[in-house]
Amino acid sequence: MHGKVFMGKVMRAIGLMSGTSLDGIDVAYIETDGEDTVTRGPARTFPYDASMQRLLISAIADARNLRSREERTASLTRAEHQLTEHHAAAVTQFLRQSGLDRRSIDIIGFHGQTVLHRPEVGLTVQLGLGDLLANFTRCPVVYDLRAADVAAGGQGAPLVPAYHRALIAKVSARPVAIVNIGGVANVTWIGRDGQLIAFDTGPGNALLDDWMMCRAGTRLDEDGRTSGRGRADEDIVRLYLSHGYFAKRPPKSLDRDAFFTDLVAHLATEDGAATLAAFTAQAIAKGREHMPEEPELWIISGGGRRNRTIMRMLAERVHHAVVPAEAVGIDGDSLEAEAWAYLAVRSVRGLPLTFPGTTGVAEPMSGGRRADPSSYVVN
Repeated sequence: MHGKVFMGKVMRAIGLMSGTSLDGIDVAYIETDGEDTVTRGPARTFPYDASMQRLLISAIADARNLRSREERTASLTRAEHQLTEHHAAAVTQFLRQSGLDRRSIDIIGFHGQTVLHRPEVGLTVQLGLGDLLANFTRCPVVYDLRAADVAAGGQGAPLVPAYHRALIAKVSARPVAIVNIGGVANVTWIGRDGQLIAFDTGPGNALLDDWMMCRAGTRLDEDGRTSGRGRADEDIVRLYLSHGYFAKRPPKSLDRDAFFTDLVAHLATEDGAATLAAFTAQAIAKGREHMPEEPELWIISGGGRRNRTIMRMLAERVHHAVVPAEAVGIDGDSLEAEAWAYLAVRSVRGLPLTFPGTTGVAEPMSGGRRADPSSYVVN
């Protein structure tokens, strides 16, 4: 870390999230001290066009053979530059549309695009050039927030639990579970004393999105309509759940492509979609096996909360209320981007991002790399 350190001060931060569902870039603005003070501001999503989506899909495929975090093929280098340029453009548009002055922004939290996540071999790779983004935006950038945790033996994911705990301070239910259903689904369990347990539960939207693209040429199962017309094959769901991942104790995390649609390849489109939705819901519910107490409330964020079939199936499988994030005053679309802004502030202040109960790291630790605008010159 270098540059100004804002100890204890409320900072104005922007978070950038490009998730495993490859839909686009979520941008959010918050004001926070990185602890209990959080004031949420505007948020917007800037969708990727088909060309950028294809480039990222290709990058994920190319990354499967990487052996180090620094290694880049020519195609990965091209994708990394284009991704960073897209994020810079998103920041510029966001500031203009939100009426914010670039000079008022203290820090940007840059997630980048995860193309490989194999913490079991100490490897996590997020595309995104923090120095280049800082130069384009003329704002300090904190990036590469997972690497230190993985290098210390942690899972590197999920990183959002610290923000979850700050967000739900005014929600009375305890224990509470906050589930993000993105490409991969993850849960944060928050106990009565603030204890955190977090882990990836299994697939979120990724399998279902892939299925819909293959069978219907659409990016997702809109509102769960296709899966809602189908019949889930519970034998196949049980077969998916026999994967060794589900027997592992948390902390644990998954790569987007840990599972495939081959088991449902023989089913009709609607039945395959219903089966994959049931797999997502049952995997989330199965996560209760790793919680000290049953959650009194399930709060769902991410794109999966709009899939009525997944939401219905999850509600059928747990014992307490399942509600979208908006029901408790949280924006389920911007939550992860907000979290990256919050984590950037914590990183600048040297506060922990990860904990033994969230990633398995031996002790709470901070992380991230900082880039200031003057530290990179564009060719």
